[in-house]
Amino acid sequence: QVHLVESGGGSVQAGGSLRLSCATSGMAFSTYTMGWFRQAPGKEREFVAAIRDSGTDTSYADSVKGRFTISRDNAKNTVYLQMNSLKLEDTALYYCANSRAWTARTPYRYMYWGQGTQVFVSS
Repeated sequence: QVHLVESGGGSVQAGGSLRLSCATSGMAFSTYTMGWFRQAPGKEREFVAAIRDSGTDTSYADSVKGRFTISRDNAKNTVYLQMNSLKLEDTALYYCANSRAWTARTPYRYMYWGQGTQVFVSS
């Protein structure tokens, strides 16, 4: 059974940093593109970042480019999201998910999801 468990969320002041982790099990982690998405109250789930199965390529939403960094450790079956220079608008529930397609940027192309970890950015 596939499991994805996010952690590392919390409350932080604007300008601060957080590092999210997503530990996975029950799947061949190194063969999947991994993505991070987020969903704020009343809004649709949106793409944040993705990393190719090998870790050689990454992709970011324009809103986080230059501030967030996605990485993975295939030996630990874990994907990370380093978030720096956090803004109020980064407040959301953050999810990780897996996909067979490197080009996947919409939630519908991702297969399994974690429960999410909450990030709250205050002024």
